[in-house]
Amino acid sequence: MNFQLSEEQQMLADSAKRFVRDHFVKSSDVEKHRQNKKLMPLDQATWQQFAELGWLAVPFDEQHGGLGMGVLETMVLLEALGEGLIMAPYIATVVLGGGFLRRASAEQQAQTLPALVEGKRQLAFAAEEYERVFSLENTAMTARVNGSEIVLDGTKACVMNGDQADQLIVLARTAGQPGDRGGLSLFLVDANADGVERLAHRTVDGRQGAEIRFNNVTVPETACIGALGDGYALAHTVLMEGLLALSAESVGSLSVLLNETVEYSKTRKQFGLPIGKFQALQFRMADMFIAMEQTRSLLLAATLKTAEGHDDAAFAVHAMKAQLGRAGRKIAQEAIQIHGGMGMTDELGVGHYVKRLSAADGLFGNADVHLAALART
Repeated sequence: MNFQLSEEQQMLADSAKRFVRDHFVKSSDVEKHRQNKKLMPLDQATWQQFAELGWLAVPFDEQHGGLGMGVLETMVLLEALGEGLIMAPYIATVVLGGGFLRRASAEQQAQTLPALVEGKRQLAFAAEEYERVFSLENTAMTARVNGSEIVLDGTKACVMNGDQADQLIVLARTAGQPGDRGGLSLFLVDANADGVERLAHRTVDGRQGAEIRFNNVTVPETACIGALGDGYALAHTVLMEGLLALSAESVGSLSVLLNETVEYSKTRKQFGLPIGKFQALQFRMADMFIAMEQTRSLLLAATLKTAEGHDDAAFAVHAMKAQLGRAGRKIAQEAIQIHGGMGMTDELGVGHYVKRLSAADGLFGNADVHLAALART
């Protein structure tokens, strides 16, 4: 495997790192946002800058205004953005939403992709449900065929960017029972359609999402992405890309936790010496480094296998997500403890990175869920 970035990939990484340096989210700003009783909408100027930089166009074909890149470039971009806790719905809109639209009909693409690339449209993938361990086949929300229309009923929980999305991609069951892979369908739904109720909430890391209720929401058959009842394979493919993107962003955050902990150990003194001189703490930071490198290696392997279409790509993605949960907890806990009392405060950036990693672990199944999926695979 070639781990050397191409010239285009390196330029993309450099531009993202410059953006992070110029727009780094300060700890005080994150805390102010978290404590604010009112939910704060996305800074449209920042999202528009994403469009101007070409980042919203990364995975799309040139005929839709895209750059024709793939999962490797997405990984490079999101790892850099993860270093700065940039709170933008890139994964929800471009990776997940855009992933479905890249595989949608020509008419659906023409109606949505140009606006998405220009930063004028946002998307959200509504898949998770209450009282169910997350997996696509556990979907219980119903989609009833009524002539040439589909009627959606049910509730989706913890929808990333669900509060601000213009359109929703909804996974619902047109046949079968929860646990069946057959009978699942995907629908492109106007977020402001009659019968759609959005209850916005803030996540533990300061970002926003929504519980979305569908009460007899009617959409035409043409709103279906792919074949009716055959949505599992498509949803699984896009979800794997979404998990890779989420993992790449988290690896960027993990690298910051490791680096800030090492730097802190060089300046914090105890008994007249920097605490980094004590062998016990050196061992712990060495363990953090090993966990970090294991996670980064799995991310690279899973991304390359997905990009090259290997048969065991899904196996590698499940392993990546399971490792991310375990390594994230290990590195986060060590970072907080080595920082001592300061690690528990909201004024220090460490706590905010830890919250982001905690939220990422629980999204679309935690480490235990993916370890079980890994065993089944």
